Amino acid sequence: MHIRQVALVARHLEPIVRTLTSVLGVEVSVRDPGVALFGLENAVMPIGTTFLEVVSPFRDGTTAGRLLERRGDSGYMVILQTADLTTDRARLARAGARVVWETVLDDIATVHLHPKDIGGAIVSIDQPNPPESWRWAGPDWMRRVHTGTVSRIVGAEIEASDPAAMAARWATVLGLPVPRGGDARIELEGGRVSFVPAGARGEGLSAITIAATDPEPALAAARASGLSVDGASFSVCGMRIDLVSPSTVSAGAAA
Repeated sequence: MHIRQVALVARHLEPIVRTLTSVLGVEVSVRDPGVALFGLENAVMPIGTTFLEVVSPFRDGTTAGRLLERRGDSGYMVILQTADLTTDRARLARAGARVVWETVLDDIATVHLHPKDIGGAIVSIDQPNPPESWRWAGPDWMRRVHTGTVSRIVGAEIEASDPAAMAARWATVLGLPVPRGGDARIELEGGRVSFVPAGARGEGLSAITIAATDPEPALAAARASGLSVDGASFSVCGMRIDLVSPSTVSAGAAA
């Protein structure tokens, strides 16, 4: 199981999309009309074979809108790819993790979990067919991949009132080893999800880690865009974006 897509939520979609494409050197591959089902508009940007999405509500009463009222612009969803959603479904039922939306299509099957049953974010578990495909990024996303600056999403950070307890819950629901000794992170294929104490905004997705082929152009572009930059990290859409070298990721040190 590994991170395939992360979604952010913004009050105003286009300024955030313009900033992300400029700073990260990526391109929008699709604006999916299907997300209108949830009262949203979106833009999806490939980062290698992983994806960064920004959503924004266009009507009242949406889950995204309620999150904006509570946390402002912030993280919204973590989408994990699995190789066996049938087995996952049986485990979800045993763990008491409710499915709030699901679909089965020729090229992908998806379940969205109730955020109260796992904590910190909406989590989706998806099984694409074939595994390298990704319907949610549009039919020609592979032609819109640019890896000169960044190459893939490798981590996510969740703020939690009890980080160790939330890490254990995610591990149980996802069928992964439960962290021991107060450790508050779960290891995925090629990355991890880390859990940290919640700040003033409360629980939620607060940062993502991206492997950077060359972080300097991104950091320079972030400064030029007026974003807050700290070391190899910058802040946008209420999120911290941490840039790490591919060798660090390979060594298993991605946070």
